[in-house]
Amino acid sequence: MVGSILVCVFTAYLLGNLNGAVCMSALVAKDDVRTHGSGNAGLTNFIRNYGVGSALYVVLIDAGKAVLACLACGMILGRFGFYLEGAALGGLCVMLGHVFPAVLGFKGGKGILSGFSVTLVIDWRISLILLAVFLLAYLLTQYVSLGSVLGALSFSLCFVIFYHDNLYVMIPGVVMGLLAVFMHRANIVRLLKGTESKTNLLKKK
Repeated sequence: MVGSILVCVFTAYLLGNLNGAVCMSALVAKDDVRTHGSGNAGLTNFIRNYGVGSALYVVLIDAGKAVLACLACGMILGRFGFYLEGAALGGLCVMLGHVFPAVLGFKGGKGILSGFSVTLVIDWRISLILLAVFLLAYLLTQYVSLGSVLGALSFSLCFVIFYHDNLYVMIPGVVMGLLAVFMHRANIVRLLKGTESKTNLLKKK
């Protein structure tokens, strides 16, 4: 079983290294999204610099790799009776690969889209709560970062509420949420100072 866990860890982490924003900025504009705007290799910075036109492909790549990692690790450890635990482990590792990708110099995205996609595999109830929190915060303020931070905090809280009786699912969930909050630390400072930029996610470039 130890070998299977290691396979899950490395496979999910490597999948996380496949970054949708970096791939699409290179394919569409022969450019690197990390050299523009906030320097972040995520969906929001991609939309700000290239518009919403190709953003669907970024979503498909980042969401797809997260779902694939969770399903694969769930099936691998499911043979030992730990499907949900395997999915949670895969989710944590794919998110670490997305945020700290070795092939991209450990400069990746902030993990919001990947984290949300993980919940689609683990628990649809959490997905709905996160989506509601994000949309409410964004629609009221136009701050993507605020919606993301509140969603990330809700992420950790939901895993505590729904999986407090299973530490092997709860702990990865809490860590993923807190990691996303940590990656937004600069945004949080700007929000507190009133200097954070608002974003229109529907604009066309």
